[in-house]
Amino acid sequence: MLLIARSIILVVLLFLAFIFSVVICLVRPMHRDNVHLVARFFGSVAPVLGIKVIRRAHPVSATSQPCIYLANHQNNFDLFTHTSVVPKGTVSLGKKSLVWVPLFGQIYWLSGNILIDRNNRHSAFDTMAKTVDKMKNKLLSVWIFPEGTRSRGRGLLPFKVGAFHTAVAAQAPIVPVLASCQNHINLNRWNNGVVIVEMQEPIATAGLDKNDVKALNAKVHQVMSARLVDLNKEAEALMQQAKA
Repeated sequence: MLLIARSIILVVLLFLAFIFSVVICLVRPMHRDNVHLVARFFGSVAPVLGIKVIRRAHPVSATSQPCIYLANHQNNFDLFTHTSVVPKGTVSLGKKSLVWVPLFGQIYWLSGNILIDRNNRHSAFDTMAKTVDKMKNKLLSVWIFPEGTRSRGRGLLPFKVGAFHTAVAAQAPIVPVLASCQNHINLNRWNNGVVIVEMQEPIATAGLDKNDVKALNAKVHQVMSARLVDLNKEAEALMQQAKA
């Protein structure tokens, strides 16, 4: 019964999100803060799903400094957890095929997000070059899921190098963003516990070049992997305390 009720509420809220997003995008198409507004709407849905999201932003997210936000990608619940900390002046980088997803794809494109065709190497490089140009000239930050696919409980998957080439080319700091484990979420359960979404200290790329990308990739992956273990333990402890 709870699953049915939540599903109905979720459908209604997603429909309202679509209407809200279309209105916003028609009034100010491709505005730099469209993604932030739409993301906050989705982030506000978490309590309906029985999720308590603990948000830990970093001061850099309140500035106009262009950054590359690198986030772990677990499952569809990212839409309601990670979105709660997306800063102003930030767009995300997603697969070109997303535009064909009913409702969500149209919102994604109209909000001003960047679409990349990963199956076309030349097109992908051209998109990344244009992304760097937007970061430098429009002071936009970019949100990227470097794993390239959902981890679905397999931990932090290997990172693709595109995000790091972009960060180095733009000489923009990398800000790791982690959401603790979401595998416990069950829409047929009233209380789905805690998910911690945390921004870590920025990692500088100033002075680096393309020859440093491989080492930078390994460094960031190591930092994020270690912190994700700690966040998962903390979130689990908080859930156990709530049950006690």
